[in-house]
Amino acid sequence: MKFPEKEKDCLSLLQKENFSQLDVIKIESIIFGKNQNDELLSNGSHRSYDKSTIFEILEYQKKKNLNNTELAKHYGLSRNTVAKWKKYFQVSF
Repeated sequence: MKFPEKEKDCLSLLQKENFSQLDVIKIESIIFGKNQNDELLSNGSHRSYDKSTIFEILEYQKKKNLNNTELAKHYGLSRNTVAKWKKYFQVSF
């Protein structure tokens, strides 16, 4: 194992039966730190998200009371992507 000291930090996510794409992003940020995660998020042009992950992201926006710009910056998305998701899924947050 490359980072055994970080195993306990990731244990709750690793014990899940089903991983979501957000879980993978969280594990990456724990293991590699914010710098590499920011680098990965900035190159988000070829990322794809499934429907459940999109709903998790939009639910996070509602829970944290963020606007589209703040949410996009947090997840490394474009504002247009967030607006398109909300329009496509007809979510009124």
